[in-house]
Amino acid sequence: MKFFFIIILFISFNVSSISYAKSFIIGEELSDYFNYNKHVKIKLSPGAWHVIRKAAEGVPRQQIVGIGKVENREIQEVIEVYEGKLAGYYVKYVDPIIIELVFKNQYDGCYERAEYYLLELYRKGSTFNCMIVRHTDMTKLLNYPDDPEDRGIASAYNFWIKSKNLTHPKIMLESYHTYFSRLAGGRWYQIVRFINPKIINAPKSNFFTEETSEYHKHNISQFPDHSETMNRWISNSSKFHMEFETMTKAKNRHKLLLDKYILNIKTEVKSEDPILDQLNKLNDLYKSGALTKEEFEKAKKRLLN
Repeated sequence: MKFFFIIILFISFNVSSISYAKSFIIGEELSDYFNYNKHVKIKLSPGAWHVIRKAAEGVPRQQIVGIGKVENREIQEVIEVYEGKLAGYYVKYVDPIIIELVFKNQYDGCYERAEYYLLELYRKGSTFNCMIVRHTDMTKLLNYPDDPEDRGIASAYNFWIKSKNLTHPKIMLESYHTYFSRLAGGRWYQIVRFINPKIINAPKSNFFTEETSEYHKHNISQFPDHSETMNRWISNSSKFHMEFETMTKAKNRHKLLLDKYILNIKTEVKSEDPILDQLNKLNDLYKSGALTKEEFEKAKKRLLN
């Protein structure tokens, strides 16, 4: 899901067996924090997370680790982290390859595409800092991704889904974060996050392809509730990207200007407050027509009292 499909691509040179300071085991349970390494520590939402996949290359040294959270046999969130330790490696050869992958990939990259809802980018020379926010058609990503190289990644996640008898949302929300600079240690980081929209109290969807989804930027103006959900996800993603910049030691002049996207409301993540959850359910019933305005107001008053 794409969540598993992170558009993370290895640069292939001579491959050798390597070890990393932090090792992960497929199936390993995580909670509270995803301590990828001493720099990258991602706070996790409550619940049990498990390591889904990992991969590594030798020269240059690179590693990907993917983790996911499941509730009631349905996938809720997936995070994948890539680190490329590229300092000192054939700069005049490696940097052009990175630029090719990030900016000239015909399937995805840090440039405007019809399926992206939001792209924020800083680029100068070989330095770049990029955030992408979008929705993802999970059925397509898992079964017939655009990029043929993603099929191997998809098969790994399909194996996980089938072996655990899991389901996945047809549409998930995604954010992609990447930073690379020779001025900040020469490490290339990429993080992709996928969430089930219901985590942020999304309305019900009726369209489930990339082009027809209510979340597509060309459709969303017709669906104000989905627009609000996307704004909450953009706010959440912007906050995460600012944390990502701190973790990756991004230079101040390389940082993105994301304050304008951050909302002053606490609706970016699912509430653990049962009263608030019941209010949200009442609101959904009212919007669906199951409750009249009078019935809605009476029920809300009783709940608040």
